[in-house]
Amino acid sequence: MKGYLLAILWGLVVWFFAILFFVIFGKQVLFAPGSHLFIVSTVILLAGTAILLLVITFLYVMFDRSENSALKFGVIGTIVGLILDTFSLANHRFIFPQLSESQIIAFTVWMSFAYALYLIIPVLVNEQRRKV
Repeated sequence: MKGYLLAILWGLVVWFFAILFFVIFGKQVLFAPGSHLFIVSTVILLAGTAILLLVITFLYVMFDRSENSALKFGVIGTIVGLILDTFSLANHRFIFPQLSESQIIAFTVWMSFAYALYLIIPVLVNEQRRKV
């Protein structure tokens, strides 16, 4: 368990800042599925998410120098985030009171793709580190 504590803490921080972003800016960046702005905003949000996750993964491996640390970060961070997002979505009226039901759906779409990135990007970083 001790070997996973750093990954758990980083996963909590990543989750917290992602939720905080949507609590503060969700009304402005999430649009109803089916609208033209939905696709545009989702693609922009995912591109930003990918860049941030890449930077965060590289930062994490600077602190955790163990073999396959990027993979550990991706898997543990995804587990932590999905568990917490289960509760945040179940209680969305309290956590995201300013968002409409369609914006909650848009958030869930972003979240699904973001967790895929949370698994893929650390795999790519791990492969890049193994080649060097």
